[in-house]
Amino acid sequence: MTVLSPQAFQILLSLAGGAELHGYAIVQDIRERTSGEMQLTASTLYAAIKRMVDTGLLVEVDAPAESGGAPRRCYRITRSGLATARREAESLARTVDMARQKRLLPGRT
Repeated sequence: MTVLSPQAFQILLSLAGGAELHGYAIVQDIRERTSGEMQLTASTLYAAIKRMVDTGLLVEVDAPAESGGAPRRCYRITRSGLATARREAESLARTVDMARQKRLLPGRT
């Protein structure tokens, strides 16, 4: 079982919809989805991406150059990455259910 850091899980969430994104777009997506609670630096982002590519959770894909500039490196989630993200989400959901049972969070309405 792969244990994901919060940063790695957020990166997988950014790519889970099937988008192929470059690093800056991933950082922006995470910042927006977390209302600024998680802001990744370039070094944190690319270290996590390298680990996820090395373990088969992500693949690097070719992206077209923008406005005559150099092509950006883009990333796509793999089937293994999707399965790992799904397992992590299910684990987090169980943890939230436990917190609700202990009345740390309000129950579902």
